[in-house]
Amino acid sequence: MTQASPSNRNLDQDRPPVPDLADMRPDDWVERWLPRSWGPYARLCRLDRPVGTWLTLLPTIAALIQAADGLPTLWRLFVFSLGAFLMRGVGCCFNDIFDRDIDSQVERTRFRPLTSGQLSLRNALWFVFAQLCVCALLLLAINEYSRWMAVILLPIVIIYPLCKRFTNWPQVVLGIAFNWGMLMAWSDTRDAVPLAAWAMWLGAVLWQVGYDSIYAYVDMRDDARLGLHSTAMRFRDRGKLWISGFYAATVLLWLYAGWGMGMNWPYYVVMAAIAGHFTWQMCVFSIQRPDRSFMLFRSNMAVGVMMVAAALAGTVLPY
Repeated sequence: MTQASPSNRNLDQDRPPVPDLADMRPDDWVERWLPRSWGPYARLCRLDRPVGTWLTLLPTIAALIQAADGLPTLWRLFVFSLGAFLMRGVGCCFNDIFDRDIDSQVERTRFRPLTSGQLSLRNALWFVFAQLCVCALLLLAINEYSRWMAVILLPIVIIYPLCKRFTNWPQVVLGIAFNWGMLMAWSDTRDAVPLAAWAMWLGAVLWQVGYDSIYAYVDMRDDARLGLHSTAMRFRDRGKLWISGFYAATVLLWLYAGWGMGMNWPYYVVMAAIAGHFTWQMCVFSIQRPDRSFMLFRSNMAVGVMMVAAALAGTVLPY
């Protein structure tokens, strides 16, 4: 057997370690605390990775505050929080059901329950049905306008996983679905969705296109091999320029929305902090560092928290 020369060994030592990009860990709290038979279901609806749930819920809470011009009722907060949790889970289930044959060929998704055989397709479909039944019960707690908004959302959630097969812009469809609760917060609270609320929602959609594009760079090599599409495939080496544009448009739309809603001046202070966070993301982002993309994606939870803080600052704090 030939041995590597000292110079080659030094080169190997100088190279950064190849990150493990798998998005499921065998030693997490699901493995330690839940019954073994529950684990695949928890992972199917991403209970083990709540970042997506928070990124769905926090903009909705911000919209509830803005629509109420202050603190929303605890009942409405509970209904919308449970709805965000369930619909995110339903979306993840549909995603894994449609992608079960693809996920086994992608480094990040190769251990997911359906593709790894931990869960049967039949049981996954029953699980989706159970979640949708609870969502149907929640419709009784919102007004008629919002019920129709919820009905419109369901096909968008189902269609999203298929979009990567024919368009480079699946992140737009995801952004529409993820942030739909913002519009429903207004329709249920005010029985109307004013222009400023639409602007706030559109800004959130563009924000998601930005941060989910960062996430899409993790799968770019596998997507190219499998013939799948994403904004990362569309942007390629110009990702930082494109994402910076989406983030800039997000800030402008949120500034306009704040003006249209009559937000107090502290709202704009928090918006400046959000703009600073976006700038930091773009300084750190590198398409050659997929491990960094994971970190930046998760950091958008801070933006969601700042959205809530901005809504409170603009409505509850005095002038």
